[in-house]
Order: sequence, then C-alpha cells, then structure tokens
Amino acid sequence: MEAAAEGLWGLADYSERRGEVGHAIKCLEAVVQTPTSLLPMVEVKTRLRIATLLLRHSHSVTTAKSHLERSHLLLNSIPSSFDLKFRCSSLLSHCYHLIGAIASQKTILHRALDLASSPPAASSDPVAAKLWSCNFYSQLANSLIIEGDFRNSVSSLESGHRFAAELGYPELEMFFATSVLHVHLMQWEDESTVERAVHNCDRAWSSIQLDRRKGSLGLLFYNELLHIFYCLRTCDYKGVAEHVERLDNAMKADSQMTQNIQELTRELDALDQRLSQPDLHPRDISALSKRQVQLQEQLKSMTSVNSSGPLEPDQYINIKQLWGDKLELAPPPMNGEWLPRSAVYALVDLMVVVSGRPKGLFKECSKRIESGMLIVQDELVKLGITDNVKEVDLQHSAIWMAGVYLMLLMQFLENKVAVDLTRSEFVEAQEALVQMKKWFTRFPTILQACESVIEMLRGQYAHSVGCYSEATFHYIEAAKITESKSMQAMCQIYAAVSYICIGDAESSAQALDLIGPVYRMIDSFTGVREKTCVLFAYGLLLMRQHDLQEARNRLARGLQLTHSHLGNLQLVAQYLTILGSLALALHDTAQAREILRSSLTLAKKLTDIPTQIWVLSVLTALYRELGERGNEMENAEYQRKKVDDLQKRLADAHSSIHHIELIDKVKLEVQNYHELDVKRALGSSMGVNLDIPESVGLSTPLPTSSSRLVDLDTGRRGKRKL
Repeated sequence: MEAAAEGLWGLADYSERRGEVGHAIKCLEAVVQTPTSLLPMVEVKTRLRIATLLLRHSHSVTTAKSHLERSHLLLNSIPSSFDLKFRCSSLLSHCYHLIGAIASQKTILHRALDLASSPPAASSDPVAAKLWSCNFYSQLANSLIIEGDFRNSVSSLESGHRFAAELGYPELEMFFATSVLHVHLMQWEDESTVERAVHNCDRAWSSIQLDRRKGSLGLLFYNELLHIFYCLRTCDYKGVAEHVERLDNAMKADSQMTQNIQELTRELDALDQRLSQPDLHPRDISALSKRQVQLQEQLKSMTSVNSSGPLEPDQYINIKQLWGDKLELAPPPMNGEWLPRSAVYALVDLMVVVSGRPKGLFKECSKRIESGMLIVQDELVKLGITDNVKEVDLQHSAIWMAGVYLMLLMQFLENKVAVDLTRSEFVEAQEALVQMKKWFTRFPTILQACESVIEMLRGQYAHSVGCYSEATFHYIEAAKITESKSMQAMCQIYAAVSYICIGDAESSAQALDLIGPVYRMIDSFTGVREKTCVLFAYGLLLMRQHDLQEARNRLARGLQLTHSHLGNLQLVAQYLTILGSLALALHDTAQAREILRSSLTLAKKLTDIPTQIWVLSVLTALYRELGERGNEMENAEYQRKKVDDLQKRLADAHSSIHHIELIDKVKLEVQNYHELDVKRALGSSMGVNLDIPESVGLSTPLPTSSSRLVDLDTGRRGKRKL
C-alpha cells in the first residue's frame, strides 16, 4: 500500500504544479480512504497535504480541521517527527483562528511551544525548533490581540524577536519589530513607547543588506504603511508625504514587474503553440527555441527560480499560478502575510489620497479613489459579496478578509465625501454618503466602527448645505457612538461651529459648552489636529462675543500650528479669512487686504465656493471702507456670480431624493445578525484596524451668516470665557 500511496503522492504533486488542485486533492483522498490500513506516518503526511491544499485554495476550513485533528492525534503516539508535529500544530492553529476558536488555538500553540523548547526537539534540530517557535509566538500574539490582550501580545512578539536575533536572521527580526509597532499603534498607551517601536523598526530595517531588501517587498510595504499611520497619528504630515512617496514608488515598480511577468508568460504561451505545430521549418524551430530559452531565462531571473537548465513545463505553469497575491513578511516556516497584494495596493492608493487631500490635490485624489475602489470591489466579488449578500450570508472564514476590503471601501467613500463637500459637489457627496449607509446596513457588525463616521459625515453634509440644526444633531450623535477621544473632540468642535452659525445667543452658549471641555484637555491629545480645530472654533466664538484681540491671538496661534504641522489648505484658508475679517474690524486695512488675497487664492485652488464667497464678502466690505469703488463693484459682481453658482448647487442638493434621508434627525437603525461570531472573527485584528484618522476638514460657515462677522464694532460686548 505504501508504494501505491507514493504513486498517488507523485500524481498529486504533478496535478498541483499544473494548477489542477481539485484533482490533486482527489488523489490524496484516495490514499486515506482506502480500506487497507496505513502506516501512521503515511496517513499523517497525506492528511497534512490535503489540509494544506484546502486551506490554500478553498474555504473548506472544517474539512481541513478534521484532517489536521486526526493527524495531530496520530502524531501524539510517534516519539519524534518534530517537523511534522510542528507543521500540524501550525496549520491546526490557523484553522482554529479561521473559525474563531481562540481558546483552542491558544491551547495548541502553548503545547507546540512547550514541545519546541523540550530537550529532544531542541537537540534534534536547534535552528528548526527556534524557527517554529517564531511561528508559534507570532500566531499566539495575533490570538491575544483578538482577545484584546495587547500587553501579552507584545510579550509574545518580543519572545519571537529574541529567537530571531539568536538565529542572526535580520528579516525575521524586522518582522517582529514591525509587528510590535503595529500592536502599539493599535493600543496607543504613550507616545514615547510607540516612538521607541518606530526607532526599533528603523534599526532593524537598516541591518538588512541592501541586496536582501529587494527580496523583502512585503516588509517594505508593511514598514512604510506603519510609519505612515504613526505620522498621521502624530500629525507629522511632512513625514507622511515622504513615506507615501516611497510606498507609491515601490507599488509602481512591483506593478510593473507583475506586468512584465504576465507579458513574458503570454509570449511563452504563444511560442509553445507555434513550436507544437508539426510542419515548422527547422530554421524556424531553431529561432523559436532560441527565443524560448531567452524568455525562460528572463522569467527565472524575475521570479528567483533556482534552476540550472531551461524551465520544465510544470515549473513554468507553477510560476504563472503562484505569482501575484502574496507579499510575504517572513520566510517559511513563518509564511507571514499581513494583507494580500491587492489590499496593499488599495491601501497605497488610500494613503496617497489621505496625504494629498489636505493639500488640495483633488485630481490625483479622485484618480486614486476610483482606482482603489475598483480594486476593492473586484476583491469583494471574489469573496462572494455581490449586491444582495449581507453579513449573515458570509462564511466565517471569509469574514476577516471581507472586513479588510469593506473597511477600505468605506475609507475611500469617506474621502470622496470630503473631497466633494470641499468642492461644493453636494449631489456627488450625497451619493457617496448614501453608499456608505447602504454598506453599513448590510454589514453592521463588520463596519461597526464606521457608524460614528457616517453620522459625522451626515453632519458635515448638513452643515455644508446650510442645515445647521440638523448638523449639530448628527455631530453629537457621532460623539456619543464613538469610543475614540479624538473623534469625540472633533465632533464636539464641529457641532460648536454649527451652533455658532445658527447665530442666536442660546446657540452660542451651547457652542461654548461644547468647546470648553475640549479646550481644557487639549494638551492630552497626540498631535495638533484637535488643538488647531478648537482654536478655530474658539476664535470664531470670541469674535461673536466681540472679544476681538483675544480672538486674534487664539486664531493666530491656531494658524501657525495648522500651517506648520497639518498643511490643510482649507483650514488655512478659513483661518486667514477670519483673521482678515478681524484685521478689517480693527481697521488694519493693509493687513486685511494681504491676508484676504492669500485666502482667496487658496479657496480658488480648492474650488471651495463657500469660502470664496466668505472671503469676497469681506473684501467687498474692505473696498467699501477704503472708498475703492471700482474694486468694490468688480468684487461684488464676482461675488454675485459665485453666490448664484452656490445657490444652484444647493437647490440641486435640496431637491435630491437623498437630501431628507441624510439630514433627518434620525440615527442609523440596523439589525446585527450574528454580532458575537463576527466580532470574534474580526477581533482587534491587525488587518482591519487600520487606525487611519478621520480625514474630514473643519466645516466652513456659509456666507449667510459670515457676512455678519465683519460688522464687529457695534452690538453688545458681553462675553463668557472658557
């Protein structure tokens, strides 16, 4: 029977190399389904092969788990065979992870670690025992993250890092260093700890020789993306731009490599067909064969295939099958992968958008939003997520990957809403926001973190179209839903600005009640995003209270921080507009003219019509005070054109079927179908929690209220300080 088993193994190998996975599995199943008893080792090896193929090429996790549990039971009675025991434990742990059996996963991993550290295993092959220990510590860290045990997760990763250092394996050290950084980014305890983790990654990456870095593309992407998340969190937007540029260049180079390989394989296919023709002239055969060898050599060099001769047919087919999806973070037996290549490409597009949108690079942002959404939608279809599929219909093993792509999709839509609102494309913003609502309604547990973002964006939309009362409702609801202190603070600031735009005394008091608590705790936030926005809102409120000099001081400080750290042109333009209004109110007309012209230039670059009208209204008042009748008339005419344009856009938005649905003072209502199971599958996983800060800029008060900002010399001067 052993001879028959070896024959079927060989046939399975051949079928797998040709991409005929179903046939390979049938060959292996024929071995274990035979009525004749098998030697335990033959059965174990066969079941391990079946499980590996099922996990790699299908969603048949339960079947794979059954084969692995039987193998694990058989291996318990075999005294040595440590490599098989380690491999079986690793695969079984992965199965438990996919079905959400975290307790069973942790049990199998702890037993595997005990075995790897036992004297027989350690003395049998010390290097293999340490490599497998790295594998188990990595998987254990992920299971602990799902349970929210970040401290012990870091401890497991640090144990893996020690083994990697003992092995003198810099790529493996880098894998653990980046994994530790990722955990710290997810559970941000203090900035100094995270900063140390960043420096550890930099040291680990610099220790890898330059020629070996080229083969560590997965680590390059992972490291650069983590650095971007860190820079976004600390508001280091210059650092963001530098890492995004490196990341984008790496993606373009990798994409070009993939395209070249595809072109080579197509040409080789065509050559094979021509060479198979029976009536070829010997001279043609010689020329075609020579070209075939050249192409094969090129393909070998691109894909790092080690072969001294020409590619065998099964090798060539295997290259075509395997090249594409994997961006490995670590070599076997780690087989570490963070995200598939397509998800990484989409994430790179998203980072280009996040970096470019505050600078007003909307053309490139729109292109990347479209590109990223196409990638994501294609992958969702591959996962079986079509128009009518809901959360309850997903297989458990598909939930985690679906969560990654759905979160990416929501991030793209969020940024699309932000770009469209900045450009006063209200109808387009409506459509993107309605899409977000629909996706959230279908996948409420997977997208639970997006609920507060959707409410915040409903507030942004309502404010942009002049529905300030509705805006305050949605901002406050968003603040109630989220657990993020930063998000809560931003929503309170947004709501305060909307209250200020309502304009009555009661609303101003409500605005102060929202701004005060945020202002008092402003130094507790990482970065300056919350500080710049609360200074803007507080300065606006002080103007309403006619405390002009104090408003000017706060706004000048906020502008300096915004310009130095954020580079958000929309917020800079808004700061400049208010400061120009203040300069005019304080009769500093020279400074007012200079500031307002700068603001208008920025607003035009952003196609931000409300801010343009706001600036133009102040400029008209400036020219009137200076007696520059010609400039006043010209400016007023341009302002009227912009107002007419804005009113038409607002009318289109108000008449849309989606308008009432979006601004209505009603929370999102959804049904969570199997919340506990989905949460277990997602956990706090490294893939889903991208920790990209919400990226919507501060709302601009519409000109209907802002025209009052320039008339500050009259009225009551009662004021209430924070």
